Amino acid sequence: MTRPRSAVASNRSLSWVYRRFFEHIEVDQAWAARVREAEARGTVLYVLRNLSFVDFLALDYLTKSLGLPEIRFANDLGLWLLEPMGRGWVSALTSHNRTGEHHDSRDAGRLRRTIDDGHSAALFLKRPPSLLEEGAVARERGGEVRALPTRGRREGDALLRAVLEAQRGRSKPILLVPQVFVWSRSPDEQKHNVVDALFGPREWPGKARTVMQFLANWRHVTLRAGEPLDVQAFLEQETRSVTPDEAGAATVEGRPPESATEDGIADSRLVRRLTYALLRRLERERRGVLGPARKPPDRQRNQVIRSPRLQKVIRDMAGDGPREQRVLGFRAVAMLRELEASVDPNAIRAIDAVIDQTVARMYSTFEVDEPGLERVRQAAKDGSLVLLPSHKSHLDYIVLSRVFHRANMPVPLVAAGDNLAFFPLGPVLRRAGAFFIRRNFRGDRLYGAVVDAYLRRLLKDGWPLEIFLEGGRSRTGKLLPPKLGLLSILVDAVLGAPNPAEEKRYRKVTFVPVSIGYERLVEEHAYVEELSGGEKKREDVGGLFRAAQTIFGHYGRLNVQFGDLLTVDGVRAELGESTGPLTPPRRRALIARLAYRAMNEVNRVTAVTPIALVATALLTHTNRGMTHACLVESCERIAGFLGGEGARFSTSLLAHCGTGVFTPRHDALREACELLLRVGHVEVLRHGEVVRSIPRTSSDRAARVHPDATYVVPELKRIPLDIAKNLIVHFFVSRAMIAIPLAAAARLGAPSLASAQLAERVQTLSRLFKHEFQFRADATFETIFTETLGAMEADGELQLDREGNVSLPTKGEGFERATLHVRVLRTFVEGYRVAARGLLALLKNPALPKDLTKRTLATGERMVLAGEIECRESVSRPLIENAFLAFVDQGYLARSEGRYVLPESYATADAVRTIESRIASYL
Repeated sequence: MTRPRSAVASNRSLSWVYRRFFEHIEVDQAWAARVREAEARGTVLYVLRNLSFVDFLALDYLTKSLGLPEIRFANDLGLWLLEPMGRGWVSALTSHNRTGEHHDSRDAGRLRRTIDDGHSAALFLKRPPSLLEEGAVARERGGEVRALPTRGRREGDALLRAVLEAQRGRSKPILLVPQVFVWSRSPDEQKHNVVDALFGPREWPGKARTVMQFLANWRHVTLRAGEPLDVQAFLEQETRSVTPDEAGAATVEGRPPESATEDGIADSRLVRRLTYALLRRLERERRGVLGPARKPPDRQRNQVIRSPRLQKVIRDMAGDGPREQRVLGFRAVAMLRELEASVDPNAIRAIDAVIDQTVARMYSTFEVDEPGLERVRQAAKDGSLVLLPSHKSHLDYIVLSRVFHRANMPVPLVAAGDNLAFFPLGPVLRRAGAFFIRRNFRGDRLYGAVVDAYLRRLLKDGWPLEIFLEGGRSRTGKLLPPKLGLLSILVDAVLGAPNPAEEKRYRKVTFVPVSIGYERLVEEHAYVEELSGGEKKREDVGGLFRAAQTIFGHYGRLNVQFGDLLTVDGVRAELGESTGPLTPPRRRALIARLAYRAMNEVNRVTAVTPIALVATALLTHTNRGMTHACLVESCERIAGFLGGEGARFSTSLLAHCGTGVFTPRHDALREACELLLRVGHVEVLRHGEVVRSIPRTSSDRAARVHPDATYVVPELKRIPLDIAKNLIVHFFVSRAMIAIPLAAAARLGAPSLASAQLAERVQTLSRLFKHEFQFRADATFETIFTETLGAMEADGELQLDREGNVSLPTKGEGFERATLHVRVLRTFVEGYRVAARGLLALLKNPALPKDLTKRTLATGERMVLAGEIECRESVSRPLIENAFLAFVDQGYLARSEGRYVLPESYATADAVRTIESRIASYL
């Protein structure tokens, strides 16, 4: 930002103030572009909400330093500070001290002359209320701004009337650009105290409070600009919308006939509408930074408890007895205290500082999808947000809060599991915006009603919410199937109650899919233990101290990507549903479609990172060792495929992106290999010497990987690499489903398969993996199969003859890519084969799911040692558990009294072996 030369030349003291206090203002980059665009169209008038000398000085500094239209008039302030002590100072000061109608008319006349001369001005719509003007502060009710009852000069009526008159006398439009300076990040309070009465509330501060807020926050001020209002278009629209009664009125609200426009609409009404429109835009920008006004905790609880839906549940459970209803009411309040968040801006700032010293040092870079974040910012101004992020780590609870806090947006309230409510972590997270929900409250009707009422109240108040559709953290690196409980509550709130009399109005609600990607997870060691069969450890203080040791590790990069924004109405349109009431089955279908659309969006925007690329290349390599040159070639092939699929790439990874060309940076690949070597996930063979890891104290030179290196993945380190590979596995699923049956048929001597036969085998395989992958929710199987077949043929990955027979190529780049698809999903086919072998244990006795999983994992270890299973990472607890769920759907397995049993048709050893043979046929 450049120095304001004009201010320096005219007033040195003011120039020092500008340089000292206003260089730190965070200016939205779109703001200057928006003002310049408005300047090209017409005359720019900057509009601010309430009179503030500090806001005026900051705006004057920014317009001069950025070369924007400079301010030549400001109502109720004058420009005497911008001039040297002389004649202008005396006349401006005299004008500033006058009051009443004469003052208003003089200001209006000066404004009119400024506009006629083609200059810009700053208009303040309100003056701060004084102690004797109770009720002068505007309130926001139901998302609407109520105009102040005290009119006249505080609303700038005379000035806006002058703007309307000036617009009628010219063809060039006047653009009113709303400006909002936020000098305090603390949210507004709905309950005011003595300080508010004396100095004005935080949202409408008096002069003293304005100065105090400025001195306390001048390093962290935020400027936001609203959408410019075209006065010419406003007049045309109001003229078109006038009713016959209005057109025939010569006098409105006691004003003489000459105050009416030539179309019969009174200027007083136009001024009110114009004021309302500007206040709405100003408040929209302010709420976009501060969020909804904060309520006292007791008032918040009272509103939740008085919810008609919750009160109905209490009456249904307690009957008509007042005593019984009071008992359940007290119980509901206790549940609410256990549940609710208690947002504290000071705690949020403190946590952000702690993150700077810990998480920000563990991860070398925080990559944020800035265009996506801007889309989210705009959506937040129009309504409420429901963030739907992926869930791979406990860090997810703070990542989006940090991103929003750094972007000067309200931090979301996060739905967390009650397992994190332990001291001292629980109180800290609660003050940072977390509210704690039991993992399972099925059967507890009162608790479910309290959660429902609380979420509805948060949504109605306009709080951004963050819920994890997967429920728990994914240990495998890929998404888990969505859990629909909390999403159902929110969608029901948006749709409204089935009974129109109970329907509540909500602001527009936008659902935001978010991918939070980690090159390495801080829980990696614990996840490897769990995947290998170890028990999940309960979160407690000891675990908190153990986690603190991770701040000394190296975890690569962290990135946040935003998917396309979703709305309930948009998903209804996809389903072909009308806007009327929905039956319960159709509501459930709508909720499921929204959930899977969100999950598909998360997968689509997940960024490809260097470590994910390297891990995929290492694990799909068939030989024991892999040279660095071979690794680079494989990474380039994988990146080329992913780029063709529309995948996003980490900003550190992609060197060139042209038409069909996606080349990963070799330095990024080398750095990823060095990180894997440093943590012991790979070994390097160089000049006959094996390097197994690099100590933390080693120099950067010792850590570098040379081009002649050969990489070897230790058997027990394949699992953490598999977690990294699974970050991008979803991009391969559709093509791998086709390539796997074709490759299996070719190994059995059938070089091709008929298209119908191939479709049958692919559909069987996709049904088997229904609990493993998130398939597209916007098309049928036949459509997806046909589209994928055509894409693979176009890319040379398969061949289709005139008779409709499909085969894989036998050499060339197409063969290499088809083989890659097969190798990426081999782990899953082998894991399901292990699960099928484990069913033999049920020939003796039924078993609890937990016990059967343990036995099957032991069986898998023996299969690995015997060479029946190629990939060590195939022996994985989640794979085995998902396979059992799929076997139940396929009829291979049944449940009885909470135990797994074999159905009668598969109750022999030979029958169980046929299950394994069917799966092994895909290998």
